Amino acid sequence: MSRSNRRHRSARPRSISENLQKLFTLFEPKDKVLITIDADPDAMASAMALKRLLWHKVQSVTIAHFNDIVRIDNVTMVRLLKVPLVKLQQIDAQAFSKTLLVDSQPHHHEAFCDFHYDAVIDHHPITMPVEAPFVDIRPSHGATATMMTEYLRSAKIRPSKSLATALLYAIRVDTHNFELNAFEDDVKAFHYLFPLANMNLLRKIEISDMGVGDLKYFQQALESKRIIKGKIFSHLAQVHSPDILVLLADFFMRCHEVGWVVVSGVYNKNLIVIIRNDGFRKNAGSKAIKAFGRLGSAGGHRAMARAEIPLANLDGHLRKTDLSDLGRFVIRQFKKTLES
Repeated sequence: MSRSNRRHRSARPRSISENLQKLFTLFEPKDKVLITIDADPDAMASAMALKRLLWHKVQSVTIAHFNDIVRIDNVTMVRLLKVPLVKLQQIDAQAFSKTLLVDSQPHHHEAFCDFHYDAVIDHHPITMPVEAPFVDIRPSHGATATMMTEYLRSAKIRPSKSLATALLYAIRVDTHNFELNAFEDDVKAFHYLFPLANMNLLRKIEISDMGVGDLKYFQQALESKRIIKGKIFSHLAQVHSPDILVLLADFFMRCHEVGWVVVSGVYNKNLIVIIRNDGFRKNAGSKAIKAFGRLGSAGGHRAMARAEIPLANLDGHLRKTDLSDLGRFVIRQFKKTLES
């Protein structure tokens, strides 16, 4: 091991207050700050918290997202909590003197690759080196919102009801209600935020899964379902968002006799497959990889998984030349995996 590596490994991690002070040294009162995000609850809440931290320390803070916000719960969160967002494609990056990234890393999406970041704050594992004057990446936290809550507390800033609600919701979402990837610091942040949040708004956001127009997909899924030895398979032709497939899979898992649910559909020239199980001696992630990984991207956790397969990759795998065999293809592939 090189001497520099030994020094790096033995270096004492900075405390929250030390990190906060280092972050503040990046800014001057004249700065116009751009925060870029891949908009989801954790990213939006964390960006809101970072904007609050920089209040009165810089001239302005703009939060910009590159992705379309289509999930109903996310749309509801933006509307009810008045999350201040603009589309990244609509801003002039040259107008800002500092650029920050939260709840992601520069290599996570091509939209971030054009920026030279002054700060990166995230909780996802590091898979590639991240270069910036300030980097705080802690996979030991289940949500970036937890990290931002710690920053607010260190700065002695009491979050507003809307900010506390956003942070609380983000922690619940990213830890799957503390069932996955939850750590002690996430629990501490949750307990701090709980009495400060608006629980009526939180409940409204959490139950806003779909619009009236999505009800037709439930009808289609029920009509197309096949129940085979404790497994429910359902295929929909075209869907406006893969999120509706997730809702349908979770809906079918409410049947107590069911051990596996596989819901599939076509979105943006991709076959999307959502897999759920009861979690007892099963591994949805490994089954998804084995069944569909060679044709596209696939993976997940023990109880939930997902695969995305470009339709172009299915030439030669369908018995018919059109897409009517997609549902039967999914059943064949998954049954073959379970039986092997």
